[in-house]
Amino acid sequence: MQLLDKMMVKLKEQGHRVLIYSQFQHMLDLLEDYLSYRKWSYERIDGKIGGAERQIRIDRFNAKTSTRFCFLLSTRAGGLGINLATADTVIIYDSDWNPHADLQAMARAHRLGQTSKVMIYRLVSRGTIEERMMQLTKKKMILEHLVVGRLTKASNVNQNQSLYGACSTWFLSRSLPYVTFHMAYKL
Repeated sequence: MQLLDKMMVKLKEQGHRVLIYSQFQHMLDLLEDYLSYRKWSYERIDGKIGGAERQIRIDRFNAKTSTRFCFLLSTRAGGLGINLATADTVIIYDSDWNPHADLQAMARAHRLGQTSKVMIYRLVSRGTIEERMMQLTKKKMILEHLVVGRLTKASNVNQNQSLYGACSTWFLSRSLPYVTFHMAYKL
């Protein structure tokens, strides 16, 4: 939480707008308390928010005159089908076991209308289950890339039109070289 606080203070000073994703309601509650303590305006979407209220909150955050600094989102409820291109920073506070859930969350800021470079931060503590989880999800992504890549080549379809689309391709193009080296080194 101390690292997040240091990051958020700098992001606020520099005029960034932030999406913070967590899988856990309790963590979103703590983050909400933190934002209230700092007196920073924010929105929140989790599994308890209905469709109409959800859209109101999205519209309020995306409004040209919005003063909302941060949007708290549960990875599953706020990771699909919404456009939050007015944000330029994504923080994955805790990662999902399914790497595609995190990819979808990251893609909320990479939408039509995005005019800024989007920075993505994934918070992982060294020597914890989170670190092990990241290793396993990277292996899943490599396996998917190898299998889907072979299927795609076999069916003569462009990789960007594969089942998982450009988001998966984008993630792999940036992380696969590191992941492959890291795994090869461990072997």
